[in-house]
Amino acid sequence: MSYDVLDVRPLTKRIGAEIFNVDLTKTLKNKELEEIHTALMEHQVIFFRDQNIDHESHKRLGRAFGELVQHSGVAGLPDEPDIVRIHGDHNSVAVAGEDWHSDMSFDEKPPMGSILHIHTLPESGGDTLFASAYAAYDGLSEPMKAFLAPLTAVHDGNHVFGIIADEDTTYQRKANRFATTRHPIIRTHPVTKRKLLFVNQLYTTKIPELSDKESAGVLKVLFDHINDPNFHVRFRWRPNSIAFWDNRCTQHFAVWDYFPETRSGFRVTIAGDKVY
Repeated sequence: MSYDVLDVRPLTKRIGAEIFNVDLTKTLKNKELEEIHTALMEHQVIFFRDQNIDHESHKRLGRAFGELVQHSGVAGLPDEPDIVRIHGDHNSVAVAGEDWHSDMSFDEKPPMGSILHIHTLPESGGDTLFASAYAAYDGLSEPMKAFLAPLTAVHDGNHVFGIIADEDTTYQRKANRFATTRHPIIRTHPVTKRKLLFVNQLYTTKIPELSDKESAGVLKVLFDHINDPNFHVRFRWRPNSIAFWDNRCTQHFAVWDYFPETRSGFRVTIAGDKVY
């Protein structure tokens, strides 16, 4: 792809690009927004450096690509319900995103994407890995693609968020109140029309068309397959970096290797559509 106003530099052949020559703290021009969307469709996750955005700029950027939605399991800031704090420090017993996942895949309409701004980082560590679900699908054998094509998978949020105590105000729902949804294992992206693998280790629990034993075996194969580093890009954050990922065709994994140091930022989530 060619770009007229943005400097787009791919990070790998399969996924990820850094974008330069744009200031996300300002209201973007139509051409800038068009090329950001083009880059996102091409590279699946895009990264920006040195963007000291405030909450208003963050929300404005997200709304340029769709309606903002509140996280199904994590409460937003008290005065900014569309913004979720992403934070780990010396008091943390866990951090968000420690397993491969696609955000809120248990929702009937999982998000289109997320935009994460990290402002505070440890001296080292705290990277995020992203996997291409296109590349994962393309890497399957033809017989496996044919086997998976008619199958669905159950995505469940209860075992992740339902264990949180009611008094922990970080979370806004109690056990057994989260969606449990069936989605096609092979998903078609609504914009690119490319096929992709839509199961993830954190939320996908079973394949109802198979026996329990068969389901567990097939899901293990698929989870191991997605974990192939040939499908990945690893992003090393710097203060005031931003990641914008297409949640429909990527998965991500937050590396928690910086305890007891602090890593902190904010995220907005953009509404999606029904999986097909």
